Amino acid sequence: MSSQAVLLPLFVEVIVCFVLLFWMAYLRTRAIRVGEVKMRDIALREPSWPPQIAQISNAYHNQLELPVLFYVLTILAWITHHADLLFVVLAWIFVASRLVHAYIHVTDNKVNRRGPAFGLGALVLTIMWVIFIIRILLGI
Repeated sequence: MSSQAVLLPLFVEVIVCFVLLFWMAYLRTRAIRVGEVKMRDIALREPSWPPQIAQISNAYHNQLELPVLFYVLTILAWITHHADLLFVVLAWIFVASRLVHAYIHVTDNKVNRRGPAFGLGALVLTIMWVIFIIRILLGI
């Protein structure tokens, strides 16, 4: 597979992370500026943010958890030339699940909807890792 095909899902995931980061930063800064939140209330990472800001913050932080394993795997698969069509398809499924998860997180935040999106991504990423490990260990 081409570098672009392998890395594009990773790039999309990184873009989602940055969008959430800058959105969260904008809302937090605005909340402090207008006096909705006091600096002393958040100085020790206390959960004093209004609900919408907390949702976006949680979505952002969630993009820094499970996706780290995706980033590592993508780079390893690319470097070792083990990123084939199956890898790219599974990568897109993982990224799509993360997009759905983030969307739910920043909208209605229904756990019964968000959970399956997270679970699908976790399952797909697990399958990707198992395939990669087997291929590396067996020299396939």
